[in-house]
Amino acid sequence: MATNLFALILGASSGFGKAAARALAHDGINIIGVHLDRAAGLQQVAELETELRGLGVQSHFFNVNAADAERRAELMTSIRGILDAHEGSTIRLLLHSLAFGTLKPFLADSPNDCISQKNLEMTLDVMANSILYYTQDVVRQGMMGPGGRVVGLTSAGSSRVLPMYGAVSGAKAAMEAYIRQLALELAPYGITANSIRAGVTHTPALDKIPGSGVIMGNAVMRNPNHRLTTPDDVAQVLRLLVKPEAQWINGTILGVDGGEDAVDLTWWKPEEKA
Repeated sequence: MATNLFALILGASSGFGKAAARALAHDGINIIGVHLDRAAGLQQVAELETELRGLGVQSHFFNVNAADAERRAELMTSIRGILDAHEGSTIRLLLHSLAFGTLKPFLADSPNDCISQKNLEMTLDVMANSILYYTQDVVRQGMMGPGGRVVGLTSAGSSRVLPMYGAVSGAKAAMEAYIRQLALELAPYGITANSIRAGVTHTPALDKIPGSGVIMGNAVMRNPNHRLTTPDDVAQVLRLLVKPEAQWINGTILGVDGGEDAVDLTWWKPEEKA
């Protein structure tokens, strides 16, 4: 049965966002999803909406550029209307799952082949800055109060070097820093802020990274469970984080990877696998 709680999911149509919507809906949390899809992806979004409503929750999806300031202002007006239509409703979770950035190297022989100022600023704005802007909006407008949760999805790439991943790495590191600062500034409101560092997960975003097959293969070898992390693994942790008992988890990076990040691949020899 639906509650008066809502989850605002940025990047809700696939991967982590989609899995989170499904999992939270099972707990009666209504879903407000923001996504950017062309015609080919809209059928999947429609199917997800139908599935969520079948679980007895409200489902409101908006196909807009979440990082555009004008669209964000319009979206806030729409969300305010949704909450006002149901007295006592509030946003319990703001989940940032936007994965769109440039994969150009910092240096190249031709200026056209390397990252530009526009590329870099776009990546930072979508994958880092936007979590701050949305948090400001929902808190200022009274749409999130005590018990609220702000969660940003990061990755081990925030502190590691991969070819052509520099801008995304910088954006992830910036988002982690924003989360720590938000944990401090949101505490008086009774709201927590945390990052989830998922293990290597096969998502549409990962497929766009050159060498993704090698990355996944290494992750399977290194992970103590010898499998990739799944979006559902992360979604189950989100179900825990929104509970009142998780109020004291604040300002941290939660590793949701089955122990993958703890294992050093340099010592690993496949023939020694027990």
